[in-house]
Amino acid sequence: MTSKPILETKSLVGKGKYVGKFLRRVEGMEKVMGKAKYVADLKMDGMLYVKPVLACHAHAVVRAIDTSKAERLPGVVRVVTAADIPGQNELGEVVHDYPMLVAVGDKVRFDGDMVALVVANTAEAAQRGVENVDVKYEVLQPVLTIDEALKDQIHVHEPSNVRYFHKVRKGDVEKGFAQSDYVFEDTFEVGYQEHAYLEPQGMIAIPDIDGGITIYGSMQCPYYVQSAVARVLGFDLSRVKVVQTETGGAFGGKEDVPSYIAAPAALCAYLTGKPVKFVLSREEDLRMTSKRHPVRVWLRVGVKEDGTLMAVEAKVWGDMGAHGTLSPIVLWRSNVHAAGSYRVNNVKVDVWGVYTNKVPTGAFRGFGSPQVFFAFESMMDEIAGHLGIDRLAFRRKNALSPGESTVTGQILDESTGALETLQQAEGMSNWDDLLKKVEEFNRKDPLKKKGVGIAHIHYGVSLGAMGNPLDASGAFVQVYKDGRVGIHVGGTEMGQGMKTAMAAIAAETLGQKIEMIKVYQPDTSYVPDSGPTVASRTTLFSGNAVRMACESLRERMVKAFAAFMGVKPSLVEVSDGRFRCPVGEMSFEEAAAMCDKDNVPLSETGWFASPKLSWDPEKGFGDAYLTYAFATQIVVVEVDMITGAVKVEKVFTSHDVGRAINRDAVIGQIQGGFVQGMGYALMEFVQYDESGRMLTENFNTYVIPTIHETPKFEISLVEKPFKLGPYGAKGIGEPSLIPTPAAVANAVSHAIGKRVKRLPMTPEYILSLMVRDEGEVV
Repeated sequence: MTSKPILETKSLVGKGKYVGKFLRRVEGMEKVMGKAKYVADLKMDGMLYVKPVLACHAHAVVRAIDTSKAERLPGVVRVVTAADIPGQNELGEVVHDYPMLVAVGDKVRFDGDMVALVVANTAEAAQRGVENVDVKYEVLQPVLTIDEALKDQIHVHEPSNVRYFHKVRKGDVEKGFAQSDYVFEDTFEVGYQEHAYLEPQGMIAIPDIDGGITIYGSMQCPYYVQSAVARVLGFDLSRVKVVQTETGGAFGGKEDVPSYIAAPAALCAYLTGKPVKFVLSREEDLRMTSKRHPVRVWLRVGVKEDGTLMAVEAKVWGDMGAHGTLSPIVLWRSNVHAAGSYRVNNVKVDVWGVYTNKVPTGAFRGFGSPQVFFAFESMMDEIAGHLGIDRLAFRRKNALSPGESTVTGQILDESTGALETLQQAEGMSNWDDLLKKVEEFNRKDPLKKKGVGIAHIHYGVSLGAMGNPLDASGAFVQVYKDGRVGIHVGGTEMGQGMKTAMAAIAAETLGQKIEMIKVYQPDTSYVPDSGPTVASRTTLFSGNAVRMACESLRERMVKAFAAFMGVKPSLVEVSDGRFRCPVGEMSFEEAAAMCDKDNVPLSETGWFASPKLSWDPEKGFGDAYLTYAFATQIVVVEVDMITGAVKVEKVFTSHDVGRAINRDAVIGQIQGGFVQGMGYALMEFVQYDESGRMLTENFNTYVIPTIHETPKFEISLVEKPFKLGPYGAKGIGEPSLIPTPAAVANAVSHAIGKRVKRLPMTPEYILSLMVRDEGEVV
C-alpha cells in the first residue's frame, strides 16, 4: 500500500488578516455533510425528463426520422426534432458549425451528435422512447486521423478539413539555425483526455410566468448558456435567466458544453410548458462531450555548443473532432506556448486545426498548453543529453527574467518568477544528490529502474489577446444592515475555491470577519456578462471587481463613522469586524445599522477589464497575455522493466502565483493538477474502432488515477506580486497541471534510456520502446 502524500510548503505567509492564510472553505461544510444541492438533487412538480437520440454512425446523412412508435409509448410526452426549433439550430459559441439537432437531409459528423429528444414523465420512459425512434441513415466514409484529415479527400465540413491557422514570427529563424552549432528535430504525439468530473452534465429549464425561461445547471459559463438558449429559442437575452447550481467539477468541460444541454432542455420546456430536466448518464457524457485535443507537434531547435537557444521552429496540428467548439482559441494558446518558456530570439510557429469524425475537442485545464510543453520539454532533455549539459542548468541558462521578451516578443513585467521556480525546485529536490541516488539504485537493480524528470513552463493568465473583448468581470456587493455582506460575481465555483477567495478578498478589503460574508451562486440577472470561468482568471478578474466594490463601500462607511465620532476619516481603522478611532469604536454590525438609518448607500458594483493587448495576428507577434505564471517541476518515477508499469514516487514542484489568496486552496490545486496531469501522461486513453465508434464507454474502460497512485509532494510557492492582481494574485488552476505530463515523460525516458514521444505512456508503449529504434515515433 502506498504511503499518504507528504506536503511541505516553503513560502512566507502573507501579512493580511485573511489574504495569504490557510482558510477553511466557506462552502465546504455543506458539501462534506451532503447538504449541497446539485442538479440531479432538484425536483419540481410536474417535471419532465429528456433523453437524447444519438447518431449511431460517425459520418452519415440523416434520411428519415420516424417518431411515431416512440410517441405511442406510455409516459412519453413528445419527441422533438430540428423542425421544432423556433430560433437558430446552432450551438457553437465560437465556431458556428454545431447544430443542436441534426435535421433530415443534413449530416451527423460523429456518433454523439443529437438527432432527436424524447420528453417523458420519467427518465426511464424517456429512455424507452429513445430506443423506439427509428432513424434512417446514408452512411459515409469517416475521417478518423489527422493524416486522413490532411489529405482533404473527404470533408467533415466544407470547404476543407484544415482550418483556423495561427502563427508566431520573431526574428529570422533560418538565420538562427545557420548560427547554431547543432540543430535537433523530432515529432511528438498526444491523445485525448476526458475531464472525468464527478458530476455529469445536467440542466433544468423552467418556463417563467412572463414568457421567459430560467435555467438551473452545472456550468462554468452562465453567459454562454444564456446566449445559446436565447439563440435556439429566438428570445432576447432579457428573457433568459441562468443560475449556476453547485457544480461537481468542470476542468474546462463545462465551459461551452453546458450550452449543448441547456438549449435542448429549454426547447423542451418551451414546447411543453413544463419544467424539464436533462441530465446525462456517465456513458452519454463520455460519448457526447468535448475532450482534450489530440495533437501532433514537429519541432526543430537550434543551439550553440554552450547551450544557448538560437532558434525554434514548430508545426502543430490539433484534432478538433467533428465540430470547432472552442478550438480556434485553444489552438491559439498552443501557438503562443509551442516554442517553450525560454529566451529565444528567432521563432517560427505554425498551428492548424483539423476536423475529424470523432468527438469534438475543446476547453480542458491547460487549454492547449500541456500538449506542446510535453513536446518542447522532451526536446530540452534530448538536447541537454546530446550536449552533455545538466538538464536543470540548461533550463536555467535560457530561463526568462524581468525585462526580457517571450517567444512572441512580449516584454515581461515585475511578476516574473521563472528563475526562482527553478532555484526552489533544485533546492527542494537536492538535484545533484537526487541524480546520484537514482544512478546508484539503477546500478544495483536490473528489474526496476528509477528516473528523474524535469519540466519548466509558463502560462498566460486570462483570456489573452484573442479573448480581449470577453476579458472583464463584474461584482455586486451589498452590506446588509445587520453587518452581513452578500456578494454576487459572474465567476463560478466548481470546486476550485472561488467562493472562499472572493470572501477573503472582501473580508480583507472591508475589514469584516470572513464568516459574515456570503458569496451567492452566479445569476445572470444580478451581474453583467463577466466572461467564462476559465484560463485561471477568476481570482484576478472577479477578485478585482469584488475588491473595487468593497473599497467604495468601506470608504462610505468610514466617512459615516468618522462623522459620527467627529474625527477625520484618515484616523479610522477597520479590521476584524470593528471600526476604531482615537475617541471610540463600534462593531461592523453597529456601523452598518447606523449607515442604514442615515440612508448611506450600502450596495456597490465593481468592474475590472483587461488592458488592451498589442497582439498582431498577421505578424504573429506582440503581447499575448496580461501576465504569466511560471512553474518548475521535478518528478521521480520507478519503472518495472518486465511489465512496463510506472510508479510516480515523489514530486518537487514550485509555482509562481503572484500571491496566494487562500494557501490551502493553492496547495490543493497543485496536488489535484498534478494527479490529473499524471493520469494524462500514463493511463488515460480514448479508443475508437475503424468505423468511428467510441469504444471507451465508462470508467470500466477509461482509467483514471486514484489515491493509491498519488505520490508524495513537496510544494513551494514563489510570490512576486502582480501589480494588477487583487493583493498581487495571478492564478494557479491550470499551471498546476501543465508541467506534469512533460516531467513524468522525461522521468520515464531517463529511467529506460529511450525517448518517450507519445502520450499516454501505457505499459505496452513503454515495453515497445525497449525493442524499437530510438528515432522512431511509436
